[in-house]
Amino acid sequence: EQRNPWCCLAWTLVIGTMNSLVFLINLLLMFVIFTIVLLPTIVVVYFGFQCHSQVLHSSARYCKSILDDNSSSALIILGFVIMSPLIVVAMAIYCSLARRLRLFMCFQPYSLAVYKGGRWCRYEGGGPCGCARGWNTQVKAWV
Repeated sequence: EQRNPWCCLAWTLVIGTMNSLVFLINLLLMFVIFTIVLLPTIVVVYFGFQCHSQVLHSSARYCKSILDDNSSSALIILGFVIMSPLIVVAMAIYCSLARRLRLFMCFQPYSLAVYKGGRWCRYEGGGPCGCARGWNTQVKAWV
């Protein structure tokens, strides 16, 4: 049975807010993981650009005594070379953590706002939101 228009609008706002919060949690988790994993690349590229005479040419002591233009260029190249495998590692960590926490199962369909009698996911021993209805731990992605 369909809800009346005002109730449907209210439920749509509730579900939309909840889905937005789940999206922001996913985005924050991804940002934290990528920042931690890519920190070596960020540091190496930063020092490479900071000490190169054609870019920033800092007057810091380590730029004058340790890093010249050739070593700064090497740092920049090294930083961009190690970025690709670290992005893959960061994405693998994020995907495994999101799957373990079952964060993608927390999104609610908008049909709950339109029709009465829709059931919210109940806690069945999985994830922080408990939206793990029918979760099969034996299913593998590569099968």
